[in-house]
Amino acid sequence: MSLEKILLVQPRGFCAGVVRAVAIVEEALEVHKPIYVRKEIVHNQTVVGDLRSQGAIFVNELDEIPDGEPGKPVVCIFSAHGVSPAVRERAKAKHLFVIDATCPLVTKVHMEAIRFAKEGYKIILIGHNGHEEVEGTMGEAPFAITLVESVEDVARLEFAPTDKLIYLTQTTLSVDDTNAIAVALKKKFPQLTPPPKDDICYATTNRQHAVKQLAPRCDLILVIGAKNSSNSQRLREVAENCGTQAYLIDDESQIRDEWFGGVKTVGITAGASAPEIVVYRVVENLCARGESVEVAPLTITEENVVFNLPKTIQQLTVLSN
Repeated sequence: MSLEKILLVQPRGFCAGVVRAVAIVEEALEVHKPIYVRKEIVHNQTVVGDLRSQGAIFVNELDEIPDGEPGKPVVCIFSAHGVSPAVRERAKAKHLFVIDATCPLVTKVHMEAIRFAKEGYKIILIGHNGHEEVEGTMGEAPFAITLVESVEDVARLEFAPTDKLIYLTQTTLSVDDTNAIAVALKKKFPQLTPPPKDDICYATTNRQHAVKQLAPRCDLILVIGAKNSSNSQRLREVAENCGTQAYLIDDESQIRDEWFGGVKTVGITAGASAPEIVVYRVVENLCARGESVEVAPLTITEENVVFNLPKTIQQLTVLSN
């Protein structure tokens, strides 16, 4: 094996929304059990497995959670991806004590959808069909929202010239692909209004920009993240669009010897839900494959975003004492 160097790009890994979501579950577990979590709190099996080992119970739907009773709170945490009003209403009907771990940047998109639907806009949502974040956003105003996933989808849209149109986006999309769709939308519908502020989150944008800087320096890029993680998949695509072979891996167990023929420099990044401990394990695995492998940082952007925990954590503490 000819591996000589590993470049660890920064920023990578946990974003502020993921840090907050994981902390919400851990804080809740310290004061109350059982804790039920609807869906994966974030899209990463290592994180989910760790929280499960601490006592968190993960469910797909609220019907898997027992109803709450007076004096006996049944705690349900919503994942970082957000939920629709229908899910919130179901939780209320079951008398659950809800702690919402929705990323504040996802909540922003929900609020925009509600606001513009009330103002009479027809909303074009750029996103991936079936993604939990998209399902939650569309649930806020299903009568007003049309989903598009590609430039090809834009060609099939039909709106009147008099329609008030605005587009919003999923927070974890490819910046370049989204820009291409937005350009196509504006060309077809001149009256289209862009969102008040870019909906793609800072972490997604920063990690994609970092990979663009990393790619020319590498023969191969490993993206650490889950297959169902939108932002991780986009990092792999960004690397490949830059002309560098890239693989998305959950952890070191998925690394394959045949990837490294003639590879001297490997770049490593991680999706916004991937914990740093897995990065360390991947680095150790790669270092064991070479005689003397240099590990070097490549810092592109510094991040210092922090989101506060919801007040419901404090309320749970009071209820549980």
